[in-house]
Order: sequence, then C-alpha cells, then structure tokens
Amino acid sequence: MRLYAQTPARRSRQYVADLIALLLIAITVKFALLVREAILTLAEPGRKAQSAGDSLASGLNDAGDAASKVPFVGGTLKKPLQSAADAGTGLSDAGRSLQDTVGQVATLTTIALIALPTALILLVWLVPRMRWIRRTATTRRLLDAPGGADLLALRALTGPQRPLAALPTPPGGLAEAWRRGDPDVIADLSALSLRRAGLRP
Repeated sequence: MRLYAQTPARRSRQYVADLIALLLIAITVKFALLVREAILTLAEPGRKAQSAGDSLASGLNDAGDAASKVPFVGGTLKKPLQSAADAGTGLSDAGRSLQDTVGQVATLTTIALIALPTALILLVWLVPRMRWIRRTATTRRLLDAPGGADLLALRALTGPQRPLAALPTPPGGLAEAWRRGDPDVIADLSALSLRRAGLRP
C-alpha cells in the first residue's frame, strides 16, 4: 500500500494537504480548549457560594454546639443556629451543583467543538486520500497482470485528450497504433496512465 505518490508534483500536493489537515485539527483543538477555559470561569460564583456556605455552616454549627452548653436554654438556643447552619449547607450544595453543571457543559462543548470540525476535516482530506490509495493499488495490480499495460494504455486513450498531445504520434494515430499492438505506443500510453495516478512506470 502506497501512502504517497511517486511523482513529485502530486507528492508535494499530498504533503501540503497533510500539513494543512494537521494544522486545522490542531487549531480546532486549541480553540475548543480556549472555549472550555472560558466556560469554566462561569463556575467561579459556584466556588464562592460553596466556600461561603461551608464557612457559614461550620461557624453556625460551632456556635450551636457552644450555645447548647448554656444551662436551661441551651437546647432552645441551638435550634435556630442549627437551622441557619442547614441553610449554609444548602448554599454550599447549590454552589457545588452549579460547578458540576458548568463542568458538564464545558466538557460537552469541548467534545462537540473538537469532534465535529475534525470529522469534517477528515471527510474532506482522508476520504480522497483513501480513494487515491485504493486507485493506485488497483492500477499497480492491473499493470502487473497479464495484458495490464494494454488496459492502462486504453485507459489513457479514453481519458483526457490534452496529455496525449505530448506523446509522439505514429502514422494512423495513437488509437490505431494501440490496436496494432505497437509496443512503444503501448508503453508510452501506459506510462501516461501511471503518471496520472501518481505512479512511475
């Protein structure tokens, strides 16, 4: 299996296409990570709320424990402090929930921003490359098969006519020479067909 063409012009185009595809994928990943960082900054209020709620709950729990030691009224004093501590815990839980939600949104957004453009890049770049690899493998097998040079010569004759003008034209024309089985014409035409595929004879 050949990954790159043997002819310099096509091989250079393939190298350039590979570099562009890799560069676009790298830019896509970098952009997605920047967007992720921007989204994660939205979790800062949640972190502050969690910290404030934890501090409030801890302080009120300590105050409730201290108030419970007051003779006769300790239990009565502790109840409102305990209720306020529960509210602090609720604030902390809300802050934690906000952070979790923002984190999930950031993760899903990052995956989408990486996966969708990368899939499009691979579709535009990889599919034609795989098609070329399959076509060149078929062409090479055809050349190695008995009578393969004749078939490649026929392919050159039925393809674009412009490259045929560069070949030496025998009496009666290229098609007539091919029908006669002229080995030089067949070799020239099959070489032209190979060059079109990016292969050397």
